[in-house]
Amino acid sequence: MPTEKLSLTITEVLDNKRLDQALAVLCPQHSRSRLQNWIRSGYVTVDGLTLRQRDKVASGQSIQIEAEFEIEEEWEKEDIPLNILYEDEALIVIDKPPGLVVHPGAGNPRHTLLNALLYYSPQLAQVPRAGIVQRLDKDTSGLMVIALTPSTHTYLVDQLQKRLVKREYQAIVHGVMTAGGTVDEPIGRHHIQRKRMAVTGSGKQARTHYRVLRKFKAHTHVQLQLESGRTHQIRVHMAHIHYPVVGDPLYGGRKRIPKNCSNALKEKIAEFPRQALHACQLGLKHPLSGAYQTFTSAIPDDIQTLLTALDQDSNEK
Repeated sequence: MPTEKLSLTITEVLDNKRLDQALAVLCPQHSRSRLQNWIRSGYVTVDGLTLRQRDKVASGQSIQIEAEFEIEEEWEKEDIPLNILYEDEALIVIDKPPGLVVHPGAGNPRHTLLNALLYYSPQLAQVPRAGIVQRLDKDTSGLMVIALTPSTHTYLVDQLQKRLVKREYQAIVHGVMTAGGTVDEPIGRHHIQRKRMAVTGSGKQARTHYRVLRKFKAHTHVQLQLESGRTHQIRVHMAHIHYPVVGDPLYGGRKRIPKNCSNALKEKIAEFPRQALHACQLGLKHPLSGAYQTFTSAIPDDIQTLLTALDQDSNEK
């Protein structure tokens, strides 16, 4: 089982601080909850003594940490293929296919990305959520970053919370937009239908920027960028401004077939199996090198086929 061994010294600026507060400053690569758990478990000593997290420390004192990373849950490992675009000792970037659930839950205890990650890299059993720091909906495809170590997991969660990770998507929506814009509306759980999210005054702040890539007769190809990462955020925001994502059964209602469109387009819309939403770009500052890295993913075949059908229909007289 992986361990963490550290020798630290309390500096003058941390004099008379609580032990857990001092550790949070000295060990920014670990979450405060993890550090507090290590203190409670006796993995932290100050000048050889075991203290409580609220005990004060003094300048010059020596702190020793010798802790184990515990396995949070015993999820099953499954040999599910992964499309890995990048990998190093700290993280991997994958291109998730549509139809793959990210995390086990009610109704999906197996056959998820988490199960696949544990098979690919067993060390992820010691990382919270097997390294998963963000989620994509089951039928949304595209880029995800996975932390390979606990410290990278803490770092990436912090970067996401500070909105320093760039996430761009492309989607096909119903309706012809006149121009791009921003949706700045709070999102929370729907007050009646608990599986749905909704724009609600009691929700959490959420902001989505969008711009038009291409207009068709009754649809728009858009690029979107998230500032926040609420559940179903793009789908909820686009439906809220009356441009729901094509193929979205939860927020877009029944399939919409435009009047007077070609038979080929009717067929493509009718048979499209998911929401037309793809995470196409991911940008972040690497936790080890500090270099800013950008990853891209091409539009998948099913969305590209639909775009081609929309283009052909728009060019018909």
